[in-house]
Amino acid sequence: MGASRERHVFRGIGIAILAVAVMIGVVYWAGKILRPAPTPPSQLCWAQVGGDSTYLEPDQARNASIIAAVAAQRDLVARATTIGLATAIQESGLRALDYGDRDSLGLFQQRPSMGWGTAEEVQDPYYSSGKFFEVMETVDGWQTADIGDVAQEVQRSGFPDAYDDHVDEARLLASALSGQTPQAWSCVVRDLAAPDPDRLATALTQGYGARLEVQTVPAGESTSAQLKLSAPSDAIAWSAAAFAQSWATITGVASVSVGSHQWTAAADKLPQWTTDSTNAQPTTAVTVTFRTS
Repeated sequence: MGASRERHVFRGIGIAILAVAVMIGVVYWAGKILRPAPTPPSQLCWAQVGGDSTYLEPDQARNASIIAAVAAQRDLVARATTIGLATAIQESGLRALDYGDRDSLGLFQQRPSMGWGTAEEVQDPYYSSGKFFEVMETVDGWQTADIGDVAQEVQRSGFPDAYDDHVDEARLLASALSGQTPQAWSCVVRDLAAPDPDRLATALTQGYGARLEVQTVPAGESTSAQLKLSAPSDAIAWSAAAFAQSWATITGVASVSVGSHQWTAAADKLPQWTTDSTNAQPTTAVTVTFRTS
């Protein structure tokens, strides 16, 4: 009877250990691909689509927003943004690096010696994103082929399977940043910068090109500066809104509205989009309001 009891005890311990191991594995996998936002006031931007979520730090969010904007400028579908993001996550962690293997530089670790551009050019997120998509569009069947395979065709990496590790996160980010899922992007802005509408206007114009009309409304004695954006589609309007949110920490964006929906920056929580049914703005109109000086 004592031996039987010992067997039950050891079997129970074994099951418990297995359960913990499985739980750790699930948490690790979820943390690797789809990360829930940490508790504010961490300064971050957060995408949530359905029950999945992931977050980026402010500099990563700005670079990701540039990739999505350049894809929109080239009139590419959201899948292109997914491919670009999966590639940049693997190559640089969504940071414009000034170093890399041999002469690799920038978001996509492009090599000047291989004809991607000058060292200065490939460290420019707008230029490097445009060059990536330029080559991607020459890949036969990129619209339907495996995303990791398309990325590898462009990059010719020594680790051809590594892009697959980031496809789920890239899809989630692309859905929010390309505007395919409205109200899917939000940012915690702990340190709101001084208002700099000109810097954001320049960034938006450089990113979206002719796909977005940008009008600056200067601050008045009792009013804040604003940018009035006009997009050709709801998706680009929501994409531009996410872009503006992502740049709040360095340009002083206090609120963003798309049609009747509004997001207001907050330092101690992840702000949610709210709806004002009395606001009759078209769904392709975006208003970006800056903090007062």
